[in-house]
Amino acid sequence: MGFLDTLLGRSKPVKPDLDRLFGLSTAAVTLEAATGFTPTGFGSVCFRAAEGGAFARLQRDVQELLDADEGPEVEISTDTYGYTWLLAEHRPDELPDLVTDLHAVNATLESGGFGPHLLCSLAGFRGPDGQRLALVYLYKRGTFYPFAPLAAAASHPHGHAPQPPKRDNALELQVRGAIGADLPFEDDLGRWFPLWGAPGL
Repeated sequence: MGFLDTLLGRSKPVKPDLDRLFGLSTAAVTLEAATGFTPTGFGSVCFRAAEGGAFARLQRDVQELLDADEGPEVEISTDTYGYTWLLAEHRPDELPDLVTDLHAVNATLESGGFGPHLLCSLAGFRGPDGQRLALVYLYKRGTFYPFAPLAAAASHPHGHAPQPPKRDNALELQVRGAIGADLPFEDDLGRWFPLWGAPGL
């Protein structure tokens, strides 16, 4: 089975339960108490944009839905793999509102028949020392996992290539231990995909 098959969860389709996203608000309280990590106010939804006018209209509808929400405008970007990211922002103390936005985007795309194009959603957190963390929801699995990228090492002054990006596996496992009772966690660690440079992280 190829990487994309694994990523898109084609091996074992699960009926997505978008309401699981609302568990992020409870998990955030537990996470802060256990680790000191707090919400950044940023979150995003990742999907594979489909060709055609119907999808373009739906994408505009989603953007208007969130832009009407008093907050900053939603940003849409495309990554190097061709996936589209929709970035939403709220104040850090408005995580429930951010989660509601993420849920609305997923639900709108799903109801428009584009559920198969949804990949994941994430909410960003920051630790006391500035460490970054995302809680990632895998749409097709209905599960969460933590992703904690380490700050990229600078390139060596003598021309050596910069080190490849690394993640803090120990922190990710600590986070799972802290909030595993609040969210349905992905048991297969092979599906804890690194989302380098993801908007909202």
